Amino acid sequence: MKNALRFARGLAVSAVMAASIAIAPASVQAQEVDFSGQTVEWWIPFSEGGGSDVWARFYAPYLSKHLPGQPNVIVRNVPGGGSITGANEFVARAEPDGLSLLGTSGSTQFPFLLGDSRVQYDYAELEPVLVSPTGGVVYVPASLGISDASEMGELMGTELVYASQGATSLDLVPLLAFEVLGLDVRHVFGMTGRGDGRLAFERGEATIDYQTSSAYLTNVVPLVEAGDAVPLFSWGVLDSEGNVQRDPTFPDLPHFLEAYEMVHGEMGAAGIELQAYLAFFGSGFAAQKPAMLPNGTPPEIVAAYRQAFVDAVADPELQAAKVEILGEYDQAVGDEVAGVYTAATTIDPVARDWVRQFLTENYQVTLE
Repeated sequence: MKNALRFARGLAVSAVMAASIAIAPASVQAQEVDFSGQTVEWWIPFSEGGGSDVWARFYAPYLSKHLPGQPNVIVRNVPGGGSITGANEFVARAEPDGLSLLGTSGSTQFPFLLGDSRVQYDYAELEPVLVSPTGGVVYVPASLGISDASEMGELMGTELVYASQGATSLDLVPLLAFEVLGLDVRHVFGMTGRGDGRLAFERGEATIDYQTSSAYLTNVVPLVEAGDAVPLFSWGVLDSEGNVQRDPTFPDLPHFLEAYEMVHGEMGAAGIELQAYLAFFGSGFAAQKPAMLPNGTPPEIVAAYRQAFVDAVADPELQAAKVEILGEYDQAVGDEVAGVYTAATTIDPVARDWVRQFLTENYQVTLE
């Protein structure tokens, strides 16, 4: 595990170093901006009710409160193409006047990182103003007869079914995780969101699932309490040195690497499969949901947004209400945005090429 952790640490350190010269401080002329009487559209390239939609709708009133002039902030859902459609439309149409904001997730970032030919957006050209990490929990039905991650070995050789949004969506993380663990999982593609995956699980059509933290707390904990579902492990989080740690929202659950060792014993040198998993785990969860302004947005508007999110996160009302939606995760705002944003939107070329080949050979995914 030490080698795996060292690899993760290298990703985080490289990201922070690269970002330190790429993104200006948050203090530039924020006081010159005034959005009085205007409406800000927060584009979300997913349907209503999903994790990204819930996240944006939670933040919207606080952003309105703390932006200069207190503009109305509304969420605009533009679903389609696994979130590629809405992101493409944003970069093509949004004006750099501070009235359009884009919120994405790992499902949007992964096709960009993998070089998907449908992608017309470039994260390096957008202006990040907030990055929200999240977590996720993998769980199975109680009918499988195991009680925790230490008993996952009993599932080896049993075909499990996972209801997936697609091989290049955020579901790439569990796809790689199950591959590393050695589980026999059949991925059924075509879900429009993780909510659909959960419903498939509840109907008995899926026998392994994961939900991001907010959805897990809201929709899966009742299943656990009713004795219908068994949590196995969380994805974990990255600390400031790039080490994988337990998720603070689920401190009693092992993280993925701990679960691996429960099944297979001490982890040796990190193979390419694990390196690929760690890279996409970092993008998909440690810095999962960035909010960005269009390319060319004036520095004073970027600064106003960064300061607004600093103030929003510090707002006592948000702090009192955040756990159910944001979990216990520290939000990246102000000067902290740079490092985590870069970590979420860059990937080691070796890991990228291995994943592209893996997806092509095993799932007939064509990215060019």
